[in-house]
Formats: sequence, C-alpha cells, structure tokens
Amino acid sequence: MQGKRVAITGPTAGIGRETALELGRRGAQLVLLCRNVAKGEALAGEIAERGGSPAEVVHMDMASLASVREAARAILASGEPLDVLLNNAGLINTERRESQDGYEETLAVNHFAPFLLTGLLLPALQRAEAARIVNVASDAHQFVRSMGFEDMQAQENYRTFREYGRSKLANMLFTLSLARRLEGQGITVNCLHPGAVSTSLGGQNPGVLSRLLPVLLKPFFRSPEQGAQTSIYLCCDEAVADVTGRYFVRCKAVKPRPWALDEGAAERLWEYTQDCVDFVYPQ
Repeated sequence: MQGKRVAITGPTAGIGRETALELGRRGAQLVLLCRNVAKGEALAGEIAERGGSPAEVVHMDMASLASVREAARAILASGEPLDVLLNNAGLINTERRESQDGYEETLAVNHFAPFLLTGLLLPALQRAEAARIVNVASDAHQFVRSMGFEDMQAQENYRTFREYGRSKLANMLFTLSLARRLEGQGITVNCLHPGAVSTSLGGQNPGVLSRLLPVLLKPFFRSPEQGAQTSIYLCCDEAVADVTGRYFVRCKAVKPRPWALDEGAAERLWEYTQDCVDFVYPQ
C-alpha cells in the first residue's frame, strides 16, 4: 500500500479506526472523512506517531448530501488518483429520524451518502492504475427479504432492525450494480460482512438499553481488530485484485441471500437513489 491514496469514511472508531491504523502502517496516504474533525486530526496524529504517512482530514457529515458533495470536491481538488475508497461508516437508530435532506436517516447515511460519494469520486478512481471500491455491508441483510420499495422512507412503519437490514441490503445491491457498470474500467467493487463486532455503532441512541447492550453482548463479539481484517484484505490483497461484485465474510467470497443478488431490485434501487440524491452516474 506504500504511496497509495485511500479514502475512508467513519475512520475514527471501531472497524474504521483499526483499518486506518493498519493501512497507515502499510504506507498508504490516507484521506480521513470525518464528521468530527478533532477526532480525525487525533487519529492522523496517531498514524504519524506510528510511522505512517501524513493523513489528510476532510470534514463530511453523511447525513447531509451537501456535505458529501463538499467533501468530494476537496478530495478531487488535488487532481491526484484515488486508489481505494472504503465506504465504512454506518449507523443504526432505535427510532425514526430524518437526515438534513429529509430522508430516513439510516438509509440516508448507510446508502445514499456512499452512493453519492462514490459517484462523485469516480474521476479520481478512474485515474488510478487499478482502483478498488470496498463497501462495508452486513449479514444484517438477512433481517429483510426485499428492499420494501412500497415504504422506502419507513413513514408508515419504522422498525430498527428492518431499516438497518434494508440499508445493508442496499449496500449489497449497490455493489452488484456498480461492479457491472464499471466492468472493464480497471475498478473493482466488493462488499463485506465484518462479523458481529463490538464497536460504537448505535451509541448515538439515548436510553439505558443502548448503553447496556454492548456490555452484555461483548463476550460474543469479535474485536474491532478482528472485524477489520476483511476490510484490510479487500483494500490490499493481490488475491482479490481482479475480483469484483462479490460478498466477503472472514476474507472469503460467499454467496449471500438470493434477494442480495436480485438484479431487478438492484436496478430499481439504483434509479430510486439517483432521484433522491439528484446525481446521475456518468456512463
């Protein structure tokens, strides 16, 4: 990874942090996309202290499409190629909330934001000799059996795990569609399940339950270090240099549930998302 430029969303905690530290150790030039710039700068300092290259910190609030656009402009401004884009950030809400653009926040942050960011950064990825897009999805796609297009914004009925599972299914369908669209362009697109990992995911929710769950479940979780291994593998390993459109668990390609391979649903989701984020991918 020496000298390769890598952009990571959600790098300041959990899996993202461990991935950033390891990629920095391997010599990558990191672009840390953070909602909390102070935390990003602290991480950049830690990477430098460990002998890594200086990391660039870019502010990005994934609940705001305008912020995603501004972050993409900052990354593109240098004119440098982007070798890897790791769409790592995510959230889970215990109650329905809306993003700054008025969309259901789980879907907005977990799917709309990476869809838009990836599309905007395609020119930089296309300038790289061989680029990789890595999307952190989840086996939570098993919580649902479809995207539920009849109520995409969960206005009629909100269920925490259904909305989270639907957003992760969206990550997988996005991977399927994008891999097909980029075929032959020297850019691979893969997604992964990091495992049940003890991280800060969901920590923004109020209430005693959200604070107790990580404590109660910690003995059953993998550590963030373990959870980061598949992300690191897909970002770095030569064994997957030419692999695209696949779903990985514990560094192995596996077959997901059938509804995560539904090309019709993937196309419908693609069109719906383009309309919502007001961005059409270049042909």
